[in-house]
Amino acid sequence: MKEDQVPEQCVSCSYYDQAGPENTERTLALAGARASQLGIGFIVVASTTGETGLKAVNRLSAPGREIVVVSHSTGFAAPNEQELTKENRAAIEAAGGVVLTAQHALGGLNRAIRRKLGTYQIDEIVAYVLRSFGQGIKVACEITAMAADAGLVPAGEEVIAIGGTGRGADTAALLLSANVQDFFDLRVLEVLCKPRAWN
Repeated sequence: MKEDQVPEQCVSCSYYDQAGPENTERTLALAGARASQLGIGFIVVASTTGETGLKAVNRLSAPGREIVVVSHSTGFAAPNEQELTKENRAAIEAAGGVVLTAQHALGGLNRAIRRKLGTYQIDEIVAYVLRSFGQGIKVACEITAMAADAGLVPAGEEVIAIGGTGRGADTAALLLSANVQDFFDLRVLEVLCKPRAWN
């Protein structure tokens, strides 16, 4: 290597013209290809009803690889309601995936304070900043920390996280995982795909 050269890696990133579920198949393909290239052992995917989670488990499962499907917390949409269907949960688990249902890392109690008192708290401000890069990047960071807190991925591990804008998946990133209490140690190492524009 010449003295003026620095080590570098060239990794492609796909930018979708629009956000949304129509990007799910391509997002899963890109995530799977990069996971295979790097020997990634953990893929974390957000899923509301379980449809995207089941697709991820069916397409991305491989020997030595764990697929963690993170659902909304119970009561997120309506009191006592769980949006992840029982049928999809059973199918995900039967296919070898693990389902995590927990309080959102960037919501929870602070969201209750906003709803009751009308003032934003730190975690929701962090979420807004991450959304500057796209809803899917915010989701990817959040679900990775949630999975680390649940002991489903090790902190300090390179993982691929898949999120979306509303339904489906339109974002995939390679992250260095961290627990919520160490959230600022989490790193976005690579963005594999994301929408160029979103609402």
